[in-house]
Amino acid sequence: MTDGDQGLRFNVQTLKPLIAQGWGTRIVSALHERKLNHSDLKNSLKLVDEPTLSLLPPSTRASEVICSTNVSHYELQVEIGRGFDNLTSVHLARHTPTGTLVTVKITNLENCTEERLKALQKAVILSHFFRHPNITTYWTVFTVGSWLWVISPFMAYGSASQLLRTYFPEGMSETLIRNILFGAVRGLNYLHQNGCIHRSIKASHILISGDGLVTLSGLSHLHSLVKHGQKHRAVYDFPQFSTSVQPWLSPELLRQDLHGYNVKSDIYSVGITACELASGQVPFQDMHRTQMLLQKLKGPPYSPLDISIFPQSESRMKNSRSGVDSGIGESVHVSSGTR
Repeated sequence: MTDGDQGLRFNVQTLKPLIAQGWGTRIVSALHERKLNHSDLKNSLKLVDEPTLSLLPPSTRASEVICSTNVSHYELQVEIGRGFDNLTSVHLARHTPTGTLVTVKITNLENCTEERLKALQKAVILSHFFRHPNITTYWTVFTVGSWLWVISPFMAYGSASQLLRTYFPEGMSETLIRNILFGAVRGLNYLHQNGCIHRSIKASHILISGDGLVTLSGLSHLHSLVKHGQKHRAVYDFPQFSTSVQPWLSPELLRQDLHGYNVKSDIYSVGITACELASGQVPFQDMHRTQMLLQKLKGPPYSPLDISIFPQSESRMKNSRSGVDSGIGESVHVSSGTR
């Protein structure tokens, strides 16, 4: 499956001098040393109102040479995160033969249940099956004893969730949200066109490279609508989702009934992610699972971003370049009734 060689990127002309100076590496170091000022990052993320399309070469020199399965060729620098329900550690590493910075995900397979192993296998297979610039690519996959190593491109700005927690705790500007989600939705649309439901859309699964490319990750929960050569209108696969992803799941997916669900469940998750980025809070996060389910299924009309309690002057976008207040601004907070 291909989508040409075009990839959606931010217009990062203002970032190029910083990138040339190793800005991506400095950001990762600062995440651990806490030396990067909030204003530094905001200045480096100057975005235009309209995202632009740039040509993405079908392969880069790095992707051609970084296919080594020799563990000694990868020098781990620092752990930059964890994933897969804390079973996977994510590291910034250097491919020593070329000096290229890469991301290394390491998972101890002995700690994984059979369901987890199947999810890992699915993510690895699909990462090679899909060909789209806004879908995260795995360069190399190999095992070292019981440890699974996955080598992928280094995303200098990390995930949207990391940016949110570290530099935008009260929410991002609407312009930044729009640019981030536009790239993620483009990748999601590619999955939907190929009959797949992502089922795990959230800020931590949206990655941003140093040159502004947004990619969608988290393919371990992905499910196909196509079976035996036929595309079905709905699916009835209900895996045991971890509590870490439930706030983003749609009511029809959580309901687990004979109606099933389809690609529209991902659109619900995109909406929750937009609220997450705008407010700095995850809707439903502090709710008990049963309460969350009832709220989504039978509760009163619910607005994850209820701004009615804020004066109009306080709910305006601080950094909107269009001058229009859409109600999804960085000055908007989640009300206590939504937590």
